[in-house]
Amino acid sequence: MDSKYKVGSFIKSPALWLSLAVGAIAGGIAAGVFVSAIEEEKKPIPMVVVQTPDAPDAIGPYSQGITVGRMLYTAGQIPLDPKTMEIVQGGIEAQTSQVLKNLDAVLAEAGASWESVVKSTVFLTNMNDFAAFNSVYEQHLKTAKPARSTVQVAALPRGAAVEIEVIAQIKVK
Repeated sequence: MDSKYKVGSFIKSPALWLSLAVGAIAGGIAAGVFVSAIEEEKKPIPMVVVQTPDAPDAIGPYSQGITVGRMLYTAGQIPLDPKTMEIVQGGIEAQTSQVLKNLDAVLAEAGASWESVVKSTVFLTNMNDFAAFNSVYEQHLKTAKPARSTVQVAALPRGAAVEIEVIAQIKVK
């Protein structure tokens, strides 16, 4: 075994040793970056409160909306006029229209629109109002067709006939 190189029993070339050493160091750095990325993923994504004067102030301990990453979660909106904080007068059509305007404002403040709404949940106090509600909803949303659930509830805050909450994607700026 008279070799020019006496480095290890299997690897006889110093260039190969150098290559392996550099690879091990790079691998260690890559592993460190990978572990750091995993640790970063464990951190919660910051929540940001969405607040606009163009929608009614919260009437309890909640926010108009919360963003987490690129998602917006709105509180349920009832047909309160943001200026007077009173329920709008009129039937289900007028109430639905006001709720949708309130949601327009929260969506816009967060950088979203009806086109980016993924899911809406509708609460009606009378399922007999569904057809009239649905007509206003369809006209307002135009071509947007998010997934939707509609349920009848016994009562809503302030005697409202309708409440809607949405989940939307926030547009990339």
